[in-house]
Amino acid sequence: MENRSRVDEFILTGITDDPELQVPLFIIFALIYLITLVGNLGIVALISWDSCLQTPMYFFLSNLSLVDFGYSSAVTPKVMAGLLTGNKIISYNGCATQLFFFGAFATTESFLLASMAYDRHAAVCKPLHYTTTITSTVCAYLASGAHICGFLTSSIIIGTTFSLSFCRFNIVHHFFCDIPPLLVLSCSDIHVTELVLFILGSFTVFFPFLVIFASYLLIFIAILNIHSSEGRQKAFSTCTSHLTAVSIFYGTIIFMYLQPSSSHSMDADKMVSVFYAMIIPMLNPLVYSLRNKEVKNAFRKVLRDQELQLDHLFS
Repeated sequence: MENRSRVDEFILTGITDDPELQVPLFIIFALIYLITLVGNLGIVALISWDSCLQTPMYFFLSNLSLVDFGYSSAVTPKVMAGLLTGNKIISYNGCATQLFFFGAFATTESFLLASMAYDRHAAVCKPLHYTTTITSTVCAYLASGAHICGFLTSSIIIGTTFSLSFCRFNIVHHFFCDIPPLLVLSCSDIHVTELVLFILGSFTVFFPFLVIFASYLLIFIAILNIHSSEGRQKAFSTCTSHLTAVSIFYGTIIFMYLQPSSSHSMDADKMVSVFYAMIIPMLNPLVYSLRNKEVKNAFRKVLRDQELQLDHLFS
């Protein structure tokens, strides 16, 4: 009979074993994480502060920023601690917790991107009905649904993954607890688990992606009917930025999760994981918000108010 594992901890191999690279990588990841925190939490604070940004689009942006902050924080601090101290051990429960929050926030982001695409479709294709279509109640339902789907999906993933027995090794060939390297360690039959995870992952990736694709297809048709070349160029520019970020997010997710575990390359997985776990949360505030004139104006207004307060304080 196969005994259920009583593994109390896992050992993460980390990004590199080269001691000369650990301090430079720690500095780089610390800067990335700092920019991620300042950028995403700054966007949330700015949207909450400026009444001009109290619109559905910025409501979704603030939710997206909170999610980016969440799933970056699920991974990056542990990676930095391992680089700084050399301690790459994570407890069994800690591994499950890390995977749960990372999966929950990443899945929530997928559904939020779909909600944002639907919002843009309503704004571009049906501008006269926008205020009655995208109400505050609809926004609350869409955002709540994204979070519920994210945490429910992650709960199923955790239950499926950690119901397996880990009785061979406890060395995770990755820098955080993720599904593919954990499945490799299991001594249980993982075919059913892989099938369940594949079906679940396919739904959480492709359903939002289909919503995004359909929304932007209708948006592009509407843009082509715009007679002003300047209006078309502005609309295309906005859509290109959004679709670039969407392509990066979904491309990395599909590469990582929607293929059999036997076809994974450890080095390639690590590089892709660094990108979507650390780089994308840092880039999203730039892609979605900081290129927007209304956000820039709100930021300048904050700086002017702070400058006036300082002048008043020292005058």
